[in-house]
Amino acid sequence: MTAETVAEHDVVLCVGDTTFLDYGSIKAKTEGYGPIGKGGNGLILHSALAIEPQNGESLGLLWQKLWNRESKPKPPVHETPTQKKQRQAQARIKARNRPFEQKESYKWVEALSTVESLVSHHTRVIHVFDREGDITEVFDKIRQLQHTGILVRAAHNRSIDSDSERLWSKLIAQPSSFEQEIELPQTGQRSARKTKLAVRFCPLNLRTPYRFDNRDPLPVYAVYATEIDCPEGETLIEWMLLTTEVVADIQTASTILRWYTYRWRVEEYHKIFKSGCQVEKYRLAADGMKTLIGFLSVIAVELLRLTYLHRTQPLALAIEILNPLELKILKAKSPKPPKILTINWAVEAVARLGGYLEHRSKTPIGIQVLWRGWLKLHDLCEGWQLAKDT
Repeated sequence: MTAETVAEHDVVLCVGDTTFLDYGSIKAKTEGYGPIGKGGNGLILHSALAIEPQNGESLGLLWQKLWNRESKPKPPVHETPTQKKQRQAQARIKARNRPFEQKESYKWVEALSTVESLVSHHTRVIHVFDREGDITEVFDKIRQLQHTGILVRAAHNRSIDSDSERLWSKLIAQPSSFEQEIELPQTGQRSARKTKLAVRFCPLNLRTPYRFDNRDPLPVYAVYATEIDCPEGETLIEWMLLTTEVVADIQTASTILRWYTYRWRVEEYHKIFKSGCQVEKYRLAADGMKTLIGFLSVIAVELLRLTYLHRTQPLALAIEILNPLELKILKAKSPKPPKILTINWAVEAVARLGGYLEHRSKTPIGIQVLWRGWLKLHDLCEGWQLAKDT
């Protein structure tokens, strides 16, 4: 379904990110789960979300991968410190020598190949990754694909293919080309704020490591953005962005910077998945949990689009986000529906189904009441269809 929607566009962004689903309190039926983080127990979810490049609207989920890590064997009971060091050293060597396809970082390359096979060849897909996706295998894979590009935030101060120069020193030496304002959303480490960035950009060639058969340099463009007058107590924003897209002027560099900010959409999706759909609250055997996650993923995508349009286009027609049957049921459940059904009205009507009480000092609509309301609306639609068919 998402691939069909994407086919209507010439260019689409595909933002990817990974999150941990923590089921540490599960006491039984732990088979199929694995270690995460620092002593946790759960699953790992990687999501690739299609984003409209002009306004950042979510178009749906293009690809998703779910897996669990294998638990490490317990160390021998009477192991000495020397034996422990030797065992850990051997484990590190074994991990380094594993085929790349067996490593977790393969998910970034797998996303490139899988999405290109799903999407129409008339659509160019630009993958947007954070620093975790800054691996040479990603750039090397792009050379083999016809309709795929990459935009990734650099994590490594790579060698440039000239006089052993490094990435950061190369960009710092460039003159500032322009300044751009952006809105920073709130995170656990940062408060929401509007800020201004100084932007530099230039083409360059990245050196290919010796482990690759193709030693030709990797041609990319770098866009380097640093915050101007960072508020006291906040962490300075510094983005080194590498892209296979041609950045020949200020307008294109500005577009690349805007595209990178759309990467936050996949973080919003995972937040809805956890806090709205409360995916970590369920306690099922792993096979059942993986099936449920597939179901909840669809709802989380719908809620992401719902909240986005509610925020950006509240007066647009509600038919943009709901089908005729859903609107018919919401009208029947609403005491005084307006003549023109807008997105703003529809979201409030769904929230009321989930227990939202708007008279309480006009409290904002939370994602949990939307989640409950969305489920209830689907139940009402199903009941209506069953009654109609009998």
